[in-house]
Amino acid sequence: MLKNVHEKIHSSFDYKWIVLTVTTIGTLMAAIDSTIVILGLPDMMTSLHADLIQMVWVIMGYFLASTVFLLVLGRIADLFGRVRLYNLGFVVFTVGSALCGFAGNAPLLIAFRLLQGVGAAMMVVNSVAIITEAFPPNERGTALGINAITFAAGGVLGPVLGGFILSVSDWHWLFFINIPIGLVGTVWGYIILKELSKKKKEPMDFAGALFFSISLVSLLLALTLGIDLNFTSPIILSLFALFLVFLVVFIWWERRHAYPLLDFSLFQHRVYTFSVLSAMAQSLALYAVNFLVVFYMMGVRGYDALTAAFLLIPLPLMIAVMAPIAGRISDRIGARIPATAGLIIQAAALSLLAFLSTTTPYWQIAVALGLLGLGGGLFFPPNTSAAMNSSPKERLGVASGTLATLRQVGIVTSFALSLAVAAESLPHDVMMQLFVGTNVQLGSAIASEFVIGMRSAFIVSIALCLVAAVLSMMRGEEDRGRHATTDQGHHQ
Repeated sequence: MLKNVHEKIHSSFDYKWIVLTVTTIGTLMAAIDSTIVILGLPDMMTSLHADLIQMVWVIMGYFLASTVFLLVLGRIADLFGRVRLYNLGFVVFTVGSALCGFAGNAPLLIAFRLLQGVGAAMMVVNSVAIITEAFPPNERGTALGINAITFAAGGVLGPVLGGFILSVSDWHWLFFINIPIGLVGTVWGYIILKELSKKKKEPMDFAGALFFSISLVSLLLALTLGIDLNFTSPIILSLFALFLVFLVVFIWWERRHAYPLLDFSLFQHRVYTFSVLSAMAQSLALYAVNFLVVFYMMGVRGYDALTAAFLLIPLPLMIAVMAPIAGRISDRIGARIPATAGLIIQAAALSLLAFLSTTTPYWQIAVALGLLGLGGGLFFPPNTSAAMNSSPKERLGVASGTLATLRQVGIVTSFALSLAVAAESLPHDVMMQLFVGTNVQLGSAIASEFVIGMRSAFIVSIALCLVAAVLSMMRGEEDRGRHATTDQGHHQ
């Protein structure tokens, strides 16, 4: 019976768009859950008798797991099937969500957030690869543009959705809300999605996976623990050293392995290399902005966490408007022009934010956030489309995993940067309270110091954004006719 359903769906003109609905649900859930817990952290801390550091790890544990496993899961998907792993990701994410809701103490909640992060990584890394397979090259920009809306907007909308849930229930429902959506997504994906890639009879590079994981975990731990322990402490310096040692070992091993975890031949393609590098630089430049603006809204301007989240709405709204348009543009002319233009617009928006004072009217902030969203909408879909179009069909999982991993490393590094800036200008306990959503009003002297520190961070972000723009321009022209889909009959 299931086979007949598959055949009927796959013979229809709209199959590729149905695929997009399934992958969009997974991407949206993964993105929202990276930030939906923020407003619930004070209640969780009280309910679970936890401390501030444990609450930080409720967020960072999810980031850690959803970053570390991307490349490894991308390779596993190439070997054993992307649809199979994507559907499993839905199951893991849903189970992890249920366990988070039932967690009775902070260590258990952190552990289950790690499980959620693994499920999110399975969905995120495979959604891009599945879309790339289902859509012909001349429509991938549009499809990935829609996917980019959900990923970029989901992280900003998370606190808003969390605020609504907390207004009618308690923090447990921040996780329970995922269960019905996850069940629908799992069943929908199992019925709808068809494996277009063939299984490969290649061994899994477990040693490479171990070396890579140790290296990346060391880096992410150094970045996140450094906020609390100081970046010059022996523990943090040792973690950075461990990162570098295992990165060198990983590269050495991969270049000698017959079936490497990361195929370095991907980077022989100019468009892929510079698309990935510009994505990493853009994430490094921009992700800190959300947190710094929220800290500013709450600590300097005195808004509560939910109001501060609402005031960020111009950012995801403009991404939602611009991303599909940018996707269609890139389908016609390639990624180089729209993606680079988006980065320049974002640099201009950061320049406006760099002039924030303790009394800047909101409309000026809204204009800057709107421009950030406009630039992001112009950048995300074309850049992702260019990276995936320039990847070999049999390496789509690893190509997507590498892109997502470097982007996530940029995000976590940027996140650490935002907390480091706050830590330099705020008392440590005040910074941590702001981070977990506590309504803290800064005194005028501390508020002025924070604004100065924030300005320095934005100047660094402007420089990084311009570096990303240069990298985007250096990608060169794309081969718009590069690998078509497996089953062209689906798209006639």
